[in-house]
Amino acid sequence: MRIQYYDLGSVNENDLKFAVISAIYKGKWLYVRQKERMSWEIPGGHREPGEIIIETAKRELFEETGCEAVDIVPICDYSMDDSVNKIFGRLYLAKVKIIGQMPISEICEVKLFDTLPKNLTYSEIQPKLFKKTLAFMKDNKGYT
Repeated sequence: MRIQYYDLGSVNENDLKFAVISAIYKGKWLYVRQKERMSWEIPGGHREPGEIIIETAKRELFEETGCEAVDIVPICDYSMDDSVNKIFGRLYLAKVKIIGQMPISEICEVKLFDTLPKNLTYSEIQPKLFKKTLAFMKDNKGYT
């Protein structure tokens, strides 16, 4: 799986099919676990018809974590290429202020980590997204 990063605005918004959100709550990284899995993943998901990508990010973050108040900023657009298909998404950074009750969803557990968890669902992609998030935070001190 190959991942390629793009500056914000260089990928047509209509081509962005999903959003993933690196989320921080009380100084820790927020990861979720789906009911049928024993591994952890960054909150995120696919865009619904008629939805703009920031709405996707906010909706997915709420659906998967119960997050009710958040400051969210885009980091970059990226593509994943498995040599057959190339799909585009947007990576966000969220500072979560309030977590409420999680709605009923495919997520069974939300957990806070000091760093990237070892047991990841998408182990080829998520470490790269985590590294990209850390670089963004370093370059934009206001988001740490």
